[in-house]
Amino acid sequence: MSDLKTCFKAVDYDLSSLLNYIDIGDIGLPDIQRPFVWSNAKVRDLFDSMYKGFPVGYFLFWENGNTQGAKNIGVTTKQRSAPARLIVDGQQRLTSLYAVFRGEKVLDEDYKERRIEISFRPRDGKFEVTDAATRNDPEWIASISELWTSGKSSRKMVNDFIDKLKAKTDLSEDDEEAISHNLDRLFDVQKFPFTALEIAPNVNEEQVADIFVRINSEGVKLNQADFILTLLSVFWDDGRHALERFCREARQAPTEGSAPSPFNHHIRPDPDQLLRVSVALGFNRGRLKSVYQVLRGKDIETDTFDPALRAAQFAVLDEAQAHVLNLTNWHQFMSALVGAGYRSGDMVSSQSALLYAYAFYLIGRIRYQMPERDLQKLIGRWFFFSSLTGRYTSSPETIMDGDLNRVKEVKDAAGFHRLLDDLMTNELTNDFWAITLPANLDSSSARNPELFAYVAAQNRLNAPVLFSHKKVNDLIDPTIKTKKKALERHHLFPRKHLERQGSRT
Repeated sequence: MSDLKTCFKAVDYDLSSLLNYIDIGDIGLPDIQRPFVWSNAKVRDLFDSMYKGFPVGYFLFWENGNTQGAKNIGVTTKQRSAPARLIVDGQQRLTSLYAVFRGEKVLDEDYKERRIEISFRPRDGKFEVTDAATRNDPEWIASISELWTSGKSSRKMVNDFIDKLKAKTDLSEDDEEAISHNLDRLFDVQKFPFTALEIAPNVNEEQVADIFVRINSEGVKLNQADFILTLLSVFWDDGRHALERFCREARQAPTEGSAPSPFNHHIRPDPDQLLRVSVALGFNRGRLKSVYQVLRGKDIETDTFDPALRAAQFAVLDEAQAHVLNLTNWHQFMSALVGAGYRSGDMVSSQSALLYAYAFYLIGRIRYQMPERDLQKLIGRWFFFSSLTGRYTSSPETIMDGDLNRVKEVKDAAGFHRLLDDLMTNELTNDFWAITLPANLDSSSARNPELFAYVAAQNRLNAPVLFSHKKVNDLIDPTIKTKKKALERHHLFPRKHLERQGSRT
């Protein structure tokens, strides 16, 4: 007889009950979850589906799981210090609902508090993201959160809205009936039924992480970096927190007298982006597909999982991440970009090129002990080259995997320098400069990488600005914020004149 048993049970809730459980902290958010990343438009669509009675999916909870380090939804404190049920799947939906029904702020992907506001037009039951138009139009309830946070009864809210609208426009009895009916229906959304699959309390952290990966690989579009971040939360929580803290601080300009920070003018990195750099440095891999299994401790030869092997692999990642998050390494690399003429993120057309250039910088610095002066010039040229040619635009993981395989064969700093030089020389041929580059420059795109490379070159050459006493460098200073771009591009001759002459514009 089989000993196999399901590790979950189905539990029915209505939305109001779920929100109350979040209020008291009985349902919380585990660290294996991603930050709140839904757009307001997606929240609007969720409410529209529920209002129409459409199914919007189920939740997956972990009952009585390991509550150490669990986070609550929202930014207010809760009655419970640690929730009894953790959300494994459905966090985005439940956080959206909680934020709107309670009028609470949430922490977004930039680690900033924001409020989600959705408007509703009772006359026809239409939802929109709140903007100036819905705020100023009496036909709209600017923020539906008011319906549940004002403390007024549903009848009073209906009557107040109708009275306010009648003062602006004529309403027939049928109009009033439709408005009343639609508002009552919106109030009843709090009774919307949900089913939650609750994982049994005897399921351990690794199994929960595996369930999370399996569910999301079939549904929500996650990439391999998300899967690895899941493992970090379970087996190396300090590492993930360090990664997230670094990314948060990189988004916040330091104040005078504050401690050194990773803030820079080139990139506001996400945890998954820096994770890719750590994987490239630690495991020589550009593709993350197999790294998830490696970090779980999978022995490729025996196809089994070994905790000792897992610990060893996380030790490798730990060492690599320490180098990636080292502020000296980080800012020295940014200095290499400035040396190549790229002064800010406004000139970076490919973040993949930037991140992979950082990986190569660390490989040269850590693995091959390359002198900093030589490394700065080499990586600056490499970033210029990879941006100009769009090296990592198509299939970036595959290209980077090939580049790293080549690097594995290198024995010393001279060999590393020679390898990158050869890769650049082989692609930047005479035909590239004479044919490919001019053709690519024939574009009206505002983010043309060839154009950015041209501006970078002008910056390096200290070129003057046409019809101005200033230099190009003066007009691309990222620390100066103006109402319009200081460096503008215009036709030397009027567009109509060029068209009459038969020129393409």
